[in-house]
Amino acid sequence: MLVLAPSFDPNPTGLPLNGLAARAMGAYLGLAVGDALGATVEFMTPAEIRERHGVHRNILGGGWLRLGKGQITDDTEMSLALGHSILAKGKVEPQAVAEAFSAWMRGKPVDIGHTVRRGIARYRQTGETAVPANAYDAGNGACMRCLPVALCTLGAGPDEVAAANRAQSHVTHHSPLGDAGTLTVILMVQTALRGGTLADLQTLAEALVVAEPEYRYDRRRAENPGGYLPETLSAVFQALFAHDGFETAMIDVVNRGGDADTTGAILGMIAGALWGLHAIPAHWLHALDPKVVRQCTEQAEGLIGLSPHRRGLQGHCVSLGDSSMPG
Repeated sequence: MLVLAPSFDPNPTGLPLNGLAARAMGAYLGLAVGDALGATVEFMTPAEIRERHGVHRNILGGGWLRLGKGQITDDTEMSLALGHSILAKGKVEPQAVAEAFSAWMRGKPVDIGHTVRRGIARYRQTGETAVPANAYDAGNGACMRCLPVALCTLGAGPDEVAAANRAQSHVTHHSPLGDAGTLTVILMVQTALRGGTLADLQTLAEALVVAEPEYRYDRRRAENPGGYLPETLSAVFQALFAHDGFETAMIDVVNRGGDADTTGAILGMIAGALWGLHAIPAHWLHALDPKVVRQCTEQAEGLIGLSPHRRGLQGHCVSLGDSSMPG
């Protein structure tokens, strides 16, 4: 049971915390919690984490970015920027997405990946909303921010979901390998939101491995994962499928070190959708910036409200006529 101090409101929208609303809020707040928890140990090895923290299990801030306690990084910030653009346009519109990312970068974020910076700079110079295809663009920067797409396309057809994935991803990252991994995370979130099981999510991960063997995660334990998306998802999948609850899976993945804010964010969005808001430890929610909590919960409901699942419609959450879409 989630018990919070009277001053903390994890549900400023006033919605009943059950069913789809709780799972959507759990996904967004799970992302933010994973980001904030993992940021403390980002770029540390598992041995360094053990030496300094034992088992890292509290949101402390600090880390190489010298964050304040509960501060988020680019994983959550870019998700919120993407979500804001979708809510403003009522769909995933590549120009609006690119403008939102550009405005976010103009605000001098605490952290920004090289591929993300390069893609936004290219948009500013050319006005083009899709970077050229590049096999080396399979970094995790598009996947870490994909949750708003998962929410607003819930119930849409597979082609529309895939198109929305490409529309947001290709602003900065454009590779078939990266698209496949990010789409799988979106589908895992959507399956969990609809009441799917951990076994259902593992079926999706196995389908990804069949299509793209680079995503195999059944080898040695994935530790110190870098920004290459197959490395990131190997750590996420191993931790997710080894546990039966949000907290233990999250502690597992961030203590693997490496790009821990992003592994934490991606695991958090999937696990939050799977187990719901009530599964996230109250002390982690308390530690987050209340403004971030409010933004995440409000966007979760707003984006779900746009979805075909909620509206009973098709084809209303992506612009299909943009250059970022294949012909």
